[in-house]
Amino acid sequence: MRSGKHSPGKEDVMRINRMASVVLPSALLFALSAPAVSMAQTATSDDKAFVKDAIEGGNAEVELGQLAEQRAVNDDVKAFGKKMVDDHTQLGEQMKTVAGQIGVTPPKMIPPMDKALEVKLKILSGDDFDQAYIKAMVKDHEQDLAAFKKETAQGSSPAAKSAAEQGEQVISSHLVMIRQLAQAHNINTAGL
Repeated sequence: MRSGKHSPGKEDVMRINRMASVVLPSALLFALSAPAVSMAQTATSDDKAFVKDAIEGGNAEVELGQLAEQRAVNDDVKAFGKKMVDDHTQLGEQMKTVAGQIGVTPPKMIPPMDKALEVKLKILSGDDFDQAYIKAMVKDHEQDLAAFKKETAQGSSPAAKSAAEQGEQVISSHLVMIRQLAQAHNINTAGL
């Protein structure tokens, strides 16, 4: 007669393995999806719009930066274009991660206003291109910096706010650089 203690037999081990094969994957799936669900629930429509706009704007910075690398006549403008490609590609990847966490499908296009700017820049050459590109970058980075600061201060999603804080630093440094370029090329950026 057994004393209440039961040593597992082959059937018991098989039953435990069957239960584990059903329960463990389900628990793992729940654990992995839970943070995304809770992050998506804390993201407001403003957070989602910010992330979408940031990705679209970053896409534009990359395309316009590539154009500057090809068409600018001044080496410092070409170098700034390359920096835009490198930095906004990296920033875009971070934003795409946040987009997935808060339930936003990352856009692949650039905004119509930036597309119009790209068309305008493509018909310019020489110093005319450089001046137009510099002016556009000053204006764009001023607007972007304001949007990133607003998300940092008022955002509800921790993921979007964190990305905005990091992006704010990058965009702020870009704005300093492009203003220095404008000054070096005697371009008046007041009132853009």
